[in-house]
Amino acid sequence: MTDDAHPQADPGARLRARLAEVEDRLAAQRRAVDGIVESARDSNADDEHDPEGATLAWERQQAAALAVEAERERDQLHAALDRVADGTYGVCEVCGRPIPAARLEVRPATTRCVEHAR
Repeated sequence: MTDDAHPQADPGARLRARLAEVEDRLAAQRRAVDGIVESARDSNADDEHDPEGATLAWERQQAAALAVEAERERDQLHAALDRVADGTYGVCEVCGRPIPAARLEVRPATTRCVEHAR
């Protein structure tokens, strides 16, 4: 693989740093969901019919969706770390050519070059 394929000598370090950020974001979203559920449990408010603002149900769904997004990214980063371990990180799964460093910088868990991006 050429130097253009990897933005740094140890892509695993960058992936692990990104994974730590995602884990923090996931934990925060889970706490947000739990907090919304807990506040709804102790409330008499009829938020479903409140014309002034978003409902607790909407807020809970929004926080849950962000948690699912973080879980998906976490899984992709774990898979990328597996590719680092087996020597296939930074190689397009379609054409087998190196994925450009700029693409890996923006999408570190990507498995495809720009030409074969979905």
